[in-house]
Amino acid sequence: MSKKVATAAIKMALSDRVEESRLKDDYKNKEVLVAAVDFGGEFNSSIKNIIERAIVAAKREGVIKDTHTDQGAVAGATREALTQINHKALGLNVGGKIGVARKGDHLSVAIFFAIGLLHLNEMAIGLGHRAV
Repeated sequence: MSKKVATAAIKMALSDRVEESRLKDDYKNKEVLVAAVDFGGEFNSSIKNIIERAIVAAKREGVIKDTHTDQGAVAGATREALTQINHKALGLNVGGKIGVARKGDHLSVAIFFAIGLLHLNEMAIGLGHRAV
């Protein structure tokens, strides 16, 4: 189950707007709840914003309930994903998309990053998982 939820979160993070809508319908039929949201800015100052955006998107799409337990799970998984990227993005501009997926008590957050310095871009994905 964890692998399926992680895969769904990664696909949501990599999707464009059209594909995101299709994926939401596909995952709904498989009883996997998903959400996605864009982000951007300087990495250090964006950390709080990225965590907040993940929580708000998950609540908006019904992936989590409005409880401190569910919100904490999304925040923890998001922080885990961010720590995996920290060494590449520190001090640089980042932009990308957050994907959140849940089935049962398995919750994953995937973050796709484009890490930029002038016209030189690095790509990276961070992934976190929590049991809720």
